[in-house]
Amino acid sequence: MNWINNYVRPRINSIFSRRETPENLWTKCDECGTMLFHREVSDNLNVCTNCNHHMHISPRARFGALFDGGIFNEVKVPAPTVDPLQFRDQKKYPDRLRAAQKATEESEAMLVASGEIGRTPIVACAQDFSFMAGSMGMYVGNAIIAAAEEAIKLKRPLVLFSAAGGARMQEGILSLMQMPRTTVAVQMLKEANLPYIVVLTHPTTGGVTASYAMLGDVHIAEPNALICFAGPRVIEQTIREKLPEGFQRAEYLLEHGMLDRVTPRPQMRDELITITRMLMGLPPAVRGDLPPPTLDETAEKVAPAADAAPHTSDAKPE
Repeated sequence: MNWINNYVRPRINSIFSRRETPENLWTKCDECGTMLFHREVSDNLNVCTNCNHHMHISPRARFGALFDGGIFNEVKVPAPTVDPLQFRDQKKYPDRLRAAQKATEESEAMLVASGEIGRTPIVACAQDFSFMAGSMGMYVGNAIIAAAEEAIKLKRPLVLFSAAGGARMQEGILSLMQMPRTTVAVQMLKEANLPYIVVLTHPTTGGVTASYAMLGDVHIAEPNALICFAGPRVIEQTIREKLPEGFQRAEYLLEHGMLDRVTPRPQMRDELITITRMLMGLPPAVRGDLPPPTLDETAEKVAPAADAAPHTSDAKPE
C-alpha cells in the first residue's frame, strides 16, 4: 500500500480544490432572525417557515406560482418619455433607472401578464418594490391602463398586486397625474362589468393607496402588510399621540372594515381562483387530471413553485 498516493495526495487535493459555500444558500428572516435554506424559502413563496413573515417576492416569481404551470403571456406596456423634467438629486434620474434595471433585471416597476389560474383566464399586474420602491411613475400608469384595456379586450377580470412607497418624486406632477389616469382605467373595468381585485402587499402607501389600490371590488391583503397614505411616524409627529398597536397593518384594517380578507401568500392562488370564478359567474374550479395550458410563442415559462403542485387524477371541487 502506497500511503503517499492513497492518502497524502488525495488529502492535499481535497484541501486545495475545496470550494467555498455560496453566500446565497441561506436567507435570514427580517422578523425572527432565523436562518432559512434558500430552497425552503423559495418553495414557500418567500414566507418564513418559522414565524410566517412575508418577505419580498418579485412579480415574475409571484406570477410563476400564480398562473397554471407558471405559464403567462407578458402584456406590452407603452414606454413613456424618459426623464421629462430633467430631474437630478444626488444622481441623475436616468442613472437611477439604469441602476434599478440592473439590480432587478426588469425594465420598470410593474409587470403585466395574462394567463389562467385554475383554468380561469385573468389579466394580472404586480408592482416590484425593489425597483425604486415600486414608486408610481408614468410607466406604472401606462401599465395599469394597458392591463385594463387587455382585460376589457379579452373580457377577463383584472387582479392587481400593489407594493409601493408612493409617487415617484423624480417625475413630479407627472407622477401625481397617474392617480386620476389609473382611476379612469378602473372605471373602464366597472363599465365593462369586469371584476377588479386588489391584493395589497407590504408596503402599499402614498398616492397608490389614494388611487387604484383602494378602488377594487374585493380587497385582499397579505398578513402584517403596511397599508396607509401617510406613515405611522408622520401621523404620530403630527397629532403628538401614540398610535394603537398594529395601526395601519392588514389585520387592523380588516378589523375596521377597510379590507375583505387577509390571506397568507401560499393560499392566495386558491383564494383568487374562488373569488374570480364566483364574480364571473363560473362554476367552482375542479382539481383533476387536466392537460397543461398551451405555450405559444409569446408566452413565458417560469419554473413552478411548490404551490403549483401536480394535479391528481381524483377530481374534487375546491
